[in-house]
Amino acid sequence: MSLKHTLLAGAAMALVAGCASAPHGQRPAQRQAAYAAAAGAPVNNFRFFTPLWSWEPLGTDQVVIYTKPKEAWLLDVPGCTELPYAPAIGVTSNLNQVSINFDKVVTGRNQLRCTIQQIRPVDLGKLEAVQQEQRQIEAEPRQ
Repeated sequence: MSLKHTLLAGAAMALVAGCASAPHGQRPAQRQAAYAAAAGAPVNNFRFFTPLWSWEPLGTDQVVIYTKPKEAWLLDVPGCTELPYAPAIGVTSNLNQVSINFDKVVTGRNQLRCTIQQIRPVDLGKLEAVQQEQRQIEAEPRQ
């Protein structure tokens, strides 16, 4: 391959990588904003029967856990540094109840325990609407 083709291929790959990385940086912030908009007023506790259905980290300070397919909770766990990188998490409970300032999210190899400081229920219907609104684009015809 000639030098010209090599440079063109390198420039094309850099352009594609640049385009792909810009939206990726926005996605975590958009997900966090969507969950915050769909979360209700803080509660002191909620009922939890294992196993955990699903979960999604929203940075080092928040995690969304799905206790059932149609039931989600936004948990504030400030300073939970291993949360974004954890392959799995656990949630402590006492008599099938998760409470603020008492129960914890357990993450990482070292079983780092992060205290739950706030719990908010997530309205999944509202979440779907917010996410749908975030997906809308403005399209203009070409000249």
